[in-house]
Amino acid sequence: MSNFFEDNADIGFHLQTMDLERVVDLKENGFAEKDAFAYAPEDQEDALDNYRRVLQIVGEIAADFIAPRAHLVDQEGARFRDGCVQYAQGTRESLQRLARADLMGFTLPRKYGGINMPKTIYSMAIEMVSRADASLMNLFGLQEIADTISKFGTEEQKKKYLPRFCSGEASGAMALTEPDAGSDLQAVRLKAVLEDDGQWYLDGVKRFITNGCADISLVMARSEPGSSGGRGLSLFIYESDETMKIRRIEDKLGIHGSPTCEIQFNHAPVELLGRRKMGLIKYTMSLMNGARLGVAAQAVGIAEAAYRAAAKYASERTQFKQPIRRFAAVYEMLTEMKVEIEACRSLLYETSRVVDIAEGLEERMEQDPAAKGQLRADVKKYTRYASLLTPMVKGRASESANRVSYDALQIHGGVGYTKDFDVERYTRDARITNIYEGTTQLQVVAAIGGVMTGVVFDLLDDYENRYDFEAVAGLRAQARELRRRLEQGVDVVKEEHDHVFQELHAGRLVEMATDVVLAYLLCVDALQTARKQKVARLFIQGADLRSLAGLELIRSRDRSLIEYHEAIIDGAE
Repeated sequence: MSNFFEDNADIGFHLQTMDLERVVDLKENGFAEKDAFAYAPEDQEDALDNYRRVLQIVGEIAADFIAPRAHLVDQEGARFRDGCVQYAQGTRESLQRLARADLMGFTLPRKYGGINMPKTIYSMAIEMVSRADASLMNLFGLQEIADTISKFGTEEQKKKYLPRFCSGEASGAMALTEPDAGSDLQAVRLKAVLEDDGQWYLDGVKRFITNGCADISLVMARSEPGSSGGRGLSLFIYESDETMKIRRIEDKLGIHGSPTCEIQFNHAPVELLGRRKMGLIKYTMSLMNGARLGVAAQAVGIAEAAYRAAAKYASERTQFKQPIRRFAAVYEMLTEMKVEIEACRSLLYETSRVVDIAEGLEERMEQDPAAKGQLRADVKKYTRYASLLTPMVKGRASESANRVSYDALQIHGGVGYTKDFDVERYTRDARITNIYEGTTQLQVVAAIGGVMTGVVFDLLDDYENRYDFEAVAGLRAQARELRRRLEQGVDVVKEEHDHVFQELHAGRLVEMATDVVLAYLLCVDALQTARKQKVARLFIQGADLRSLAGLELIRSRDRSLIEYHEAIIDGAE
């Protein structure tokens, strides 16, 4: 039997070497449930063993059940008939198999039927499911909807909805996007009206809604008449009934097993989640950050699948009397793919760990108001780190998945362009990852503040203080040089006092910052094994060239693009 956890030594490496002590303590609340639930861990060691066993189950299901169905799911796709969406047969079967394994309430509390896993472990699970079938992740990975109800809902709402998510009875969706409100969610126009009887109703259209046919949706709507901007938006829980019409599903390039719907609410009854006017500025931002982390894990999973397909083909395909893997042009591509995947995986798991700590500290503050003063500084620190790392990993992992799948198809040559090989599906599926849940350009907008205000340097200082890098002093020196260049780039942009100049170079600065963070994380990994030292060395070599080029362009203070772009685009003399 194959297993996507056991055959991937790098996931096991991180599970074994990551510092998850604080994550476990916060998630288990000091192991308070060890006597209430037979399957609740008793201590740190027991929790880590529990995580490993759960990941083994996910890995087995992904490899033996989901992956063999993925090709037919892609061919059949989700279908739209008579106003209803029907999943592909393989999708239905895989969801049922995951539900039978009690994996649909992955991060939810045990008292509602969940298994109370941290997001770090959830990211590992999403990665494996995505390696098997990226489109299924868009259904399995939507557990963030239930998480949001768990965080912000009333106890009555939690009892009403969460057990149904955990059992697999209910599926979820987040209905945010509209025809005229994509990345700019402040432009949402869907109306929410509170009638005299105290009941809220929705009227309007949402578009590009992943799994818009779900049983339970979180819908963002304008609750304040006459308002504009984010302050007039609230978040609502909608349970599917005849008042919502699915107008169509999109005919997409990839992820065919995941239905993307256009839906219309016709005076649909809903429940307010949390407080009015907090829909975008608090609840939806939390929801989207979780979704972006999920897409990053999806991207790493697709990249892993594409790399493995390319490595297998390169070892088996013979040209000029030898496997093509022996040609430098090919093994260079494979090596760069592997290094980039491992770098992105390190960033994915580190981001997940930081999010786990930030959310765990917030929950502990709510449970124990007396501890607020003691925890406030840590909450602020980890929230800032999470706000930087989440867009950073989403942007980097999704762009990397596209490059890896592109190169994987290239290694296959002509046959890779046919549907006889899965690599063409990986290439199509990867393409959406740097578009939905915020394009890469939007991730730059979200991350640049943490670069310009120095949050990234605080994070690097934390790594310097937490780890003894003497065993990899040479690598650490190179990582410090990358940091120095980033600092110089930031200083130059600040000196210009020009938001247009900053906007022009924001992408370069975020790329440089991501490379620095990755270099430090790979130095941490390099403390464990000689192989990881080689991975770090090759990664930093590439980052060195990228940072040099980025810094030189910023230091030139050249404004040609700012001055010429209109003439070039519009064709004017």
